[in-house]
Amino acid sequence: MTDSNVLEARGLYRFFHAGDEEVQALKGVSIVAERGEIVALVGPSGSGKSTLLACIAGIDEPDGGYVKIRGQRMTRRSEPVKAMMRARSLGVVLQSNNLIEHLTVIQNVTLAQRLAGKKGTKKPIELLAEAGIEHLAHSHPSMLSGGESVRASIAVALANDPPLVLADEPTGELDLANEENILQVFERLRNQGVAFVLATHSAAVAQRAARVVHLSDGQIID
Repeated sequence: MTDSNVLEARGLYRFFHAGDEEVQALKGVSIVAERGEIVALVGPSGSGKSTLLACIAGIDEPDGGYVKIRGQRMTRRSEPVKAMMRARSLGVVLQSNNLIEHLTVIQNVTLAQRLAGKKGTKKPIELLAEAGIEHLAHSHPSMLSGGESVRASIAVALANDPPLVLADEPTGELDLANEENILQVFERLRNQGVAFVLATHSAAVAQRAARVVHLSDGQIID
């Protein structure tokens, strides 16, 4: 691993069991991401993109291989340790979103900063403005549309000034104008050294990536 690598994932395997059947979701996948790099994960549904992101984030534990974030091992650590690593070093946007229902949108962003033990370089309202939802600061998640919920989740993911952002279809529910706004936010952060790994079906997202990694049936195919 070089000093410029924010993420190093090597030889990841993940198996799931349904009755007597074993499904191999990941088959020895390796991926790195450097500072200031956007990596796009593309592939059909069921190819392993979401599982790979979950394993990198420490939300799911791979059956083989390891993940390091800024040189620190994420895999096979206790849940409190992984949670603290996520709070301090990762911005995560999964399809299930990262919003706490009983908190308002701005309270969700504020909580993310407190959990990281730092205020961040931007105030919560500034992060919401970047995502184009400052007018929804005092709304609860249940009041948001699908696209608004995604933008709120992105604001929460960026609250702790993470060196690495993992996002699963971050623009999937956005119209073209809002997708472009979010991609411009990502571009600004990339220029500041933030690394991104984005699972996507969007051609616009893939075009912004420094590298496009193709997954099929749990394997990298190029």
